[in-house]
Amino acid sequence: MGCCSSRSSDSPASRVARWRSTGIVALRDARLKAVPNEVLQVGNSLRILDLTNNKIGLFDSLGREYHPIELHALHLHQFFLYLDRYQLIMFCFAVDIPQEVGRFVNMQRLVLTGNLIENIPANIGYLRNLKILALDRNRISVLPEELGSLSNLQQLSLSQNSLSRLPKSVGDLRNMLLLNVSDNKLTALPESIGACSSLEELQANGNSIEDVPSSICTLVCLKSLSLNGNKIRQLPQNLLRDCKALQNISLHDNPILMDQFQQMDGFKEFEARRRKKIDKQIDSNVMMSSTGLDEGIDLH
Repeated sequence: MGCCSSRSSDSPASRVARWRSTGIVALRDARLKAVPNEVLQVGNSLRILDLTNNKIGLFDSLGREYHPIELHALHLHQFFLYLDRYQLIMFCFAVDIPQEVGRFVNMQRLVLTGNLIENIPANIGYLRNLKILALDRNRISVLPEELGSLSNLQQLSLSQNSLSRLPKSVGDLRNMLLLNVSDNKLTALPESIGACSSLEELQANGNSIEDVPSSICTLVCLKSLSLNGNKIRQLPQNLLRDCKALQNISLHDNPILMDQFQQMDGFKEFEARRRKKIDKQIDSNVMMSSTGLDEGIDLH
């Protein structure tokens, strides 16, 4: 238990030395009201930071400003900061992402869903080992261009925010497999999205998108495109022909016509892929929603 507990007789220096040696800081049930400053001194050695069952609440700088709340009354994913062996860090009820987050350069997952976050610090670009960034259900209206520096990012989820545009630098995310920007205030997708060469799934439901950029036709790995609840009247003519991996497209609640969709180049090949996927799901007894067998577009 020596590395996983803190005795009151420990000096700050000895605690930091031990934490650096093990990479583990376990301070659960410690009656903390703020994250100890010593934690920041551990730096890149930190692998596990467990602050479960404390009274840490709102903070805009790591542990420096807070409004205590009873954490034990909340669900696990909603309240504690935890840096596990995969470098997962989670904040709850945060107003801003602390600037200190840029110090955790080995972090691979950053989950900040369901907070009140309005701004993303530019130094998030230092997290070049980050693979998963989840910022759903916040109040974010602008993303920094530095987001494009996350060269190893595989999943970016930004649903239910207030984004009116995506930065051009999103095109620099060449390893991104999933992009979810549903339920924002987007009127367009950036042309640079065509440079996301690994992208397999794009979700942009519930926005005000009118035009889909022609560059999307270069996404040869794209398997699923979901654009329900927008203002789309037409798609790039070569989308179905050039995106040869595309198996699912969903355009419900858009003004585009079924006839237009069926007349696009490559429709027959796309339909064959879509049917093959459905047949495979049926053969595997995969449960599907009530819309699982629909055509992906409304009949007008």
